[in-house]
Amino acid sequence: MEKGEELYSGKAKSVFLTVDPEVLIMEFRDDTSAFDGEKVDQLDRKGMVNNRFNAFIMEHLAGKGVVTHFEKLCSANESQVKRLDMIPVECVVRNIATGSLCRRLGVEDGLDLQPPTFEFFLKNDELHDPMINEYHIASFGWATPDEVEIMKRQTFRVNEILGALFSAGGMILVDFKLEFGRFGDALLLGDEFTPDGCRLWDRDTRKKLDKDRFRQGLGGVVEAYEEVALRLGVDLDSSVSP
Repeated sequence: MEKGEELYSGKAKSVFLTVDPEVLIMEFRDDTSAFDGEKVDQLDRKGMVNNRFNAFIMEHLAGKGVVTHFEKLCSANESQVKRLDMIPVECVVRNIATGSLCRRLGVEDGLDLQPPTFEFFLKNDELHDPMINEYHIASFGWATPDEVEIMKRQTFRVNEILGALFSAGGMILVDFKLEFGRFGDALLLGDEFTPDGCRLWDRDTRKKLDKDRFRQGLGGVVEAYEEVALRLGVDLDSSVSP
């Protein structure tokens, strides 16, 4: 399906309209950024790797019963997705303490979290995605109580599914964020799941295999993303049929 007018352009993705009002084209660009856009760069092959990685994860989740907006790959760096009415809330699960959780709570970096923690954040770059709770969501009408329960339940389900998937590849799913949106009467998993929006460590060495390599100036960002993809069996080389 041909892409039309650009609907939205974010830090690393652009979204385009199509002739079907219920279908969008999501383009993964080579751009990368951190610290609310204070650090930016272009990394060759990143858009392609993330597009194929996201397709693999979304299809894996769908096979386990998690309904997503993903429909199909369109090109090396583009995918066709359902157009959702997005809920402006990020759902974050943490299996290991690191990053902002350690800074906020003064806990040990690398501490295993049993049970995993769950947090809501308002998706708002200008406000630096502040943490919110269910009372904020209800008061401001961002989601209904039923939608909140679905988001929590589905996020923990994704944690179970992907935790096992990455473990089989010798990796630890440290933490991740998910976004959901409405499609008719249904609530679907939207946006993306790539190393841009999660933390992944090698199980034995705890080598970082995610966007922290960019945040912390460790280098080898795309190479790490490719390593994760190859461990999972993601095909990064095949052509995409239109």
